[in-house]
Amino acid sequence: MTEQSARRDETTGPPAGPDPATEAFVAHRNLLFTVAYEMLGSAADAEDVLQETWLRWAGVDLAAVRDRRAYLVRVTTRQALTRLRTLRRRKESYVGPWLPEPLLTAPDVAEDVELADSVSMAMLLVLETLAPTERAVFVLREVFGLGYDEIAEAVDKNPAAVRQIAHRARAHVAARRPREAVSPAQTRAALAAFQRAVETGDPQGLLDLIAPDVVLLTDGGGVVRAALRPVVGAAEVVQVLSRIGPAVSLRPAHINGHPALLLHRGDELDTVIALRLDAGLVTGLYAVRNPEKLGRIGRETVIGR
Repeated sequence: MTEQSARRDETTGPPAGPDPATEAFVAHRNLLFTVAYEMLGSAADAEDVLQETWLRWAGVDLAAVRDRRAYLVRVTTRQALTRLRTLRRRKESYVGPWLPEPLLTAPDVAEDVELADSVSMAMLLVLETLAPTERAVFVLREVFGLGYDEIAEAVDKNPAAVRQIAHRARAHVAARRPREAVSPAQTRAALAAFQRAVETGDPQGLLDLIAPDVVLLTDGGGVVRAALRPVVGAAEVVQVLSRIGPAVSLRPAHINGHPALLLHRGDELDTVIALRLDAGLVTGLYAVRNPEKLGRIGRETVIGR
């Protein structure tokens, strides 16, 4: 995957300017943010990692750096690995299902199937099942196409070990990743139909759109009301969706490169529901309600609501 394909609107890090260190950091910032986010599943933590990377980068003698991109990726990966190990310990005591922090993405990201798949809720949950080093190797190799030598430097392993880790991680992910790509036209149609069915309280309409074995995960973080276990099966999921009610306004959006709905109660963003589509049916619903994970999207979507 090319660096240009990892399109983001991030502003983390210093502003562009004539300073060579700043120019190099800004040139690769989108790549670094995406690497950190895919490793951590948190935009806030990814931004912190970028800030830490910048602080280290600002003190480097550029004349001694042969490949600035590789150096920045290495520093970002190491910082993300350190933070990832801390987050894993924190998640052990998390109340209810843990979901990644939703990331608002531009519609054109969905056209890049590879990028959209790599940042989807479904894929990030699969990556959660990898050990930290496995996750770093998979992201750097399978998503960004880095060479084994370059990855080895980033994770402090030799290239032969990285090859073995990559093979193991690839097989692990392949057995769990989404089954079938859905065209943009199918995606738009499914999201529009799903929104209408929820807004009108049409249970049959929902049953026609969701798979019999659909799974709904709700992340309230112990702060707001949410199911503490996965909700499995079409009938059970429809019951939950029927409780949304007319007091909530729905807006379509692209979250993590895939279709989603933003649920507002008044002026406040209440829930982000991301959809996973397989063979034209909704097979997964990821409802993020934890307010700590909604602040970023709430700020980005407040204008023009």
